[in-house]
Amino acid sequence: GPGRLPAAAGEEGPLEGGPPDHSYSLSSGTTSEELLRKLNEQRDIIALLEVKMKEMKGSIRRLRLAEAQLREEIREKDRLLHAASAGTRKRHGL
Repeated sequence: GPGRLPAAAGEEGPLEGGPPDHSYSLSSGTTSEELLRKLNEQRDIIALLEVKMKEMKGSIRRLRLAEAQLREEIREKDRLLHAASAGTRKRHGL
């Protein structure tokens, strides 16, 4: 059909008269009820994937914020250590 992706090299698909090459491939005798069922299954899968993508985007956003906070904490501790070591060197005349 117009929505079907081209078969990979060496792969036989329904267009060449071979067996369906994937679970989502359809034979020529597929009924409209089967088509509707497969379509609804694919829509359900897409909806679940969209939910997972949104969850992952939220996780990535939280991780980036946590990373930025940790980097800021490291910079602050480095500044304190640098200031402390500079003060120690001055007291000991180094």
